[in-house]
Amino acid sequence: MPEANGMILSKEEENDNEVRREDQDAINEFGRLNARLDEVKRQVDNLKKTLEKIDDASTELMMGDGDAVMLSLGGAMFEATEDEATEYCEAEVERQQKILDKLSEEEAGIVGRQETLKKLLYGRFGKSINLEA
Repeated sequence: MPEANGMILSKEEENDNEVRREDQDAINEFGRLNARLDEVKRQVDNLKKTLEKIDDASTELMMGDGDAVMLSLGGAMFEATEDEATEYCEAEVERQQKILDKLSEEEAGIVGRQETLKKLLYGRFGKSINLEA
């Protein structure tokens, strides 16, 4: 007996619809979108952590006393003035924010497409298919 959400379906809830090629394509697309959505969410979380670190660094720079600071770029350290380091932080925040905005747009697009696919597939297969994460 088929299961949905870990529960056994009654005879009335079972759906004997044959899976057509376009149905399988929609199911596959949903799966790819779900994988991409997970990846986008991880990237968004990492960017938010990076932005938080940059904000912390900017706060430390504001509390500084005008001395030279060490600026980490990749694997190298450079001596910079507080003003140069502050400019770098501001530019980096702007760059990271643009990336975050693009990822947020992509996430919204993925969620919208998934909703469309859910309506299509649940309409065809009812409770016989589980598209929840």
